[in-house]
Amino acid sequence: MKPSLLILAAGLGSRYGGVKQMDKIGPSGESIIDYSIYDAIRAGFGKVVFVINKKIEKDFKEVFEPKLKGKIETQYVLQETEILPEGFVCPKDRVKPWGTAHAILAAKDAIKEPFAVINADDFYGAESYTTIGDFFKKEQSGKLQFCMVGYGIDKTVTDFGTVSRGVCEFDDSRNLIKVTERTNIQRKNGGIGFENTNGQWNDLIGDEVVSMNFWGFTPEVFEHLENGFKAFLSENLEVPKSEYYIPTIVTELITKDIADFKVLESKDQWFGVTYQEDRPMVVKSINELIEAGKYPNNIWA
Repeated sequence: MKPSLLILAAGLGSRYGGVKQMDKIGPSGESIIDYSIYDAIRAGFGKVVFVINKKIEKDFKEVFEPKLKGKIETQYVLQETEILPEGFVCPKDRVKPWGTAHAILAAKDAIKEPFAVINADDFYGAESYTTIGDFFKKEQSGKLQFCMVGYGIDKTVTDFGTVSRGVCEFDDSRNLIKVTERTNIQRKNGGIGFENTNGQWNDLIGDEVVSMNFWGFTPEVFEHLENGFKAFLSENLEVPKSEYYIPTIVTELITKDIADFKVLESKDQWFGVTYQEDRPMVVKSINELIEAGKYPNNIWA
């Protein structure tokens, strides 16, 4: 059974002012999403599922259906803020979506096979899709076997400001122990570090492994996501900006000894447009990959 690629794209409309305006970083007008899907197809993925919001649904299909038709199966699911489990009513003033873990849950009825989760606007590199695809081919036994693709922190920090990253701790078998969210990470004095909540500077070694929201699951995760979301709503329903994040369910599954998360490492360079100043470097990086023969000049030609 071929794995599916689940792309978290519900927030794209607000970020770009619409799907058709999505940043074109490839020589033939490709967006980062195009490269992600292209890499997934090459790695043997059989379906792409987009989690989107109602406002961009029409535009999204107009953009992606023509180019993907005949290349990979596509499905679209909506992350809807107002549709909650029985017993919960969405507050009338709630505007913000319920978070990345809720976005995965929105795809429950669309996915019956192992699947990878990615952010829509992050470039992860071709090797990452092959690595996670190989993980899915292994025989699984015992507790649930999930995974994440980790990146060296030095491959994920911009030159143009601060970022937040989930720093991973794992055991000798590369099973994830925990993810610690670090904010205000930046390059400084030739190294990488972060400011803590007291404003104190802390140096990082530079080879720490961080999560960039590239996860691998099997459909068994949906039951746990549902239960976790209900527990989250019981405590946070009336908190306007509260969000149910992927690391929340990951931590719960590890703590309760329900699942192992294997930390797979990618040697690829991650990149994304965190700041507008990042864009020229992203375009340059794509062109270098094309010149090196990693991608054709027009990936959908």
